[in-house]
Amino acid sequence: MELIALPAFTDNYIWMFHDGVAAAVVDPGDCAPVLDALDRLGLQLGAILVTHHHQDHVGGLVGLRERFDVPVYAPALESMPVDCIALKGGDSVVAVGLRFEVIDVPGHTRGHITYFHDSRPSGHAPLLFCGDTLFSAGCGRLFEGTPQQMHHSLQLLADLPGDTRVCCAHEYTLSNLKFARAVEPQSIALAAYTEWCEQQRAAGLPTLPGRIDMESAVNPFMRCDEPAVIDAARQHGCDSEDPVAVFAALRQWKNGFQ
Repeated sequence: MELIALPAFTDNYIWMFHDGVAAAVVDPGDCAPVLDALDRLGLQLGAILVTHHHQDHVGGLVGLRERFDVPVYAPALESMPVDCIALKGGDSVVAVGLRFEVIDVPGHTRGHITYFHDSRPSGHAPLLFCGDTLFSAGCGRLFEGTPQQMHHSLQLLADLPGDTRVCCAHEYTLSNLKFARAVEPQSIALAAYTEWCEQQRAAGLPTLPGRIDMESAVNPFMRCDEPAVIDAARQHGCDSEDPVAVFAALRQWKNGFQ
């Protein structure tokens, strides 16, 4: 199975995985990159997975369904522009031979879901398609959910195996790392990861997929119980060591960070 990040718009990734014959795509905000890749690689589209309803994740659904009569899997709590198979946490779905567990991760949107494939029995690292919930060194804005919901959602993802490949939907890593280093300026892990990511981008390569264990080491939104992160949050209005309060302060700080 091959995993490909298809660039779209300014900084989106539409994730495609295929077995050389059939392919599935995740969050196709634009159908053109998907159709180009399918034609170039000689693949048939077999399934579409959607994490949430924002236009840059669903804008290509109509165009793809016009050409391919394939199932579209999407969150049960959100409206979609095409008929979908509704999913919620605890469900599972098979796409191009891979079984994914669905995890509810409200916060960015009310019904956001992620897709997790535990491939360890086959000797490969697990795979997570997380939409706009978890970014490398960051997380999504809270458009419809609460800090408590998003903190809980991130903790669910933090509990996945450390070698899980994290397939985020945006190339926000360098911007997120700038904020993360403002939160933890003394972090050696952050300095090393920033250097690697800068080299990747300078070479025209993605910084993704990431890894859960790296996010646990560098992502401030997944480190809300760490003393250095708590101290930074206190300097930006947080009056508690409660991880949800720390998360809320960090998210508010990040919203206006430049």
